[in-house]
Amino acid sequence: MSDVSNPPVRQGVVGGRKVRAGVQRVLIVDDSIAMQKLIGHALDSDPRLEVVGVAEDAYAARDMIKRLEPDVLVLDVEMPRMSGLDFLGRLMRLRPMPVVMFSSVTQSGSDAAIRALVLGAVDCIAKPQSGVTSAVLNVLADRVYAAATAPVLVSTPDTDRPATQVRTAPGVSRIADGQVILIGASTGGVTAVETVLRGLPPSIPPVLIAQHMPETFLQSFSSRLDSILPHRVSLAQDGMELRPGQIVLAPGGIRHTGIEARGGSLYCKAIDRPKRNGHCPSVDELFLSAENVAPRVTAVILTGLGRDGADGLHALRNAGAHCIGQDEASCVVYGMPRAAAECGALDQQLPLSEIPGAVLASLRNPARSLRKA
Repeated sequence: MSDVSNPPVRQGVVGGRKVRAGVQRVLIVDDSIAMQKLIGHALDSDPRLEVVGVAEDAYAARDMIKRLEPDVLVLDVEMPRMSGLDFLGRLMRLRPMPVVMFSSVTQSGSDAAIRALVLGAVDCIAKPQSGVTSAVLNVLADRVYAAATAPVLVSTPDTDRPATQVRTAPGVSRIADGQVILIGASTGGVTAVETVLRGLPPSIPPVLIAQHMPETFLQSFSSRLDSILPHRVSLAQDGMELRPGQIVLAPGGIRHTGIEARGGSLYCKAIDRPKRNGHCPSVDELFLSAENVAPRVTAVILTGLGRDGADGLHALRNAGAHCIGQDEASCVVYGMPRAAAECGALDQQLPLSEIPGAVLASLRNPARSLRKA
């Protein structure tokens, strides 16, 4: 079950259909009849969700949204007459609502998925080229439910523009060498991660990010960040040295990414372990790998479903890291930061807009006493 809060209770008749109390209403938009049936069965089997309609294209979806008033859309990317991406852009301008994209894992599909998340889609689920498996359908309901109960964040016009260079804040020149910033995020993380990174100057210590996302989506996200930020952005590679001004994303796939210290420098390290908390890359694996260099770490946990990262953050804080969590009001899904707060893993819990400043303040004050568990 999802760990997000319960939705408001609703009951009565809408669009000629009886609405079950407390249920989130789903509209599926996909041109494949087979896919409509697969998704519809998976979602209707969950007592928290009710599929109120299916639409074969954007034009049919537009009319059904007006008539059925769904709480959340499951939207395909590649459709006839109008692409899901074009429809999403229009929808977010005229009638913003929670949307989960269902995108292929081809390169073009992955690029579109990242663009959709920037435009305001709450989540994006990979549609394997080999076919939708039971494993994909098993996670679909939780993700759609989480999206249905999440706030809608619409991109601003300058979202795709290169970030203006952040002026060096007072004291940034006094940041000690050898520090590192670790960031973990999941649902809603694309916009949240971008917001944090845009607030950090190019001279920042290295940043390593674990974002829950399919491998090809992470490649597209890395390319996007590299195009809009003044920092050097790439996917992590085993043995890569972490240098100032560099941002690296855990690539996912079959191995996690962590860090290790060698000869006074920090390096990326591939971790051969099964999925943790259902994820690869795992935020917990990243955080736990840094425990032995914790006094040099500023760790941030952002919006996301579940509790991945909470245990690792707790270990880091006890070992001397400075740990920051996103607050509930600014999260798309207040799952991961809430779990971290509840287990005592946070030094600060802040609105997203204040996190870059808190990171800089932490970097200027790296001397931290070790904490007892």
